[in-house]
Amino acid sequence: PVTDGSRELHSLCAQLEFLLQFDLKEKRSFFGQRKDYWDFLCQGLAGQRQEHEGIRFVTSLDKLKTPVGRGRAFLRYCLVHRQLAESLQLCLLDPETLREWYYARSPFLSPRCRAEILGSLYELDGVTFHLAL
Repeated sequence: PVTDGSRELHSLCAQLEFLLQFDLKEKRSFFGQRKDYWDFLCQGLAGQRQEHEGIRFVTSLDKLKTPVGRGRAFLRYCLVHRQLAESLQLCLLDPETLREWYYARSPFLSPRCRAEILGSLYELDGVTFHLAL
C-alpha cells in the first residue's frame, strides 16, 4: 500500500493539484476570498442526489481554513476510498460549468485529454492508499 511517507504519493498529489489548478479562472467569494479547485469540486458534486461523503468529511475538519487545504484533504480522502476518478468525472460532466471555471487551455475542456486523465485515475482505483486523513 501507498503511505504518507511515499515519494510517489507526494508527486502524484502535486500533479493532481497542478492539473486541477491549470488554467483555472480566478474567482472570488462574496467576502473576497480567492476560490480554488475545491470550490469547483464542491459545485460539481453539489448536483448529485446525495451529498458526497468526501465533501462532508472535509468540511467537518475545523483545522482546514483555506480552499487549497480542503482540496488537498479531499484528494487524499478520495484516494483512500478509491473515489477520485468517479468524483472528478462527475465534476467534468457539464461542459458549461467547465467553461465557467476553466479557460480554453485546460485539459478538462478537451474530450481526448479528459478521457486520458480519467482513464489514468480509474487505474489508480487498483492501488491501496493508507493515508492519514
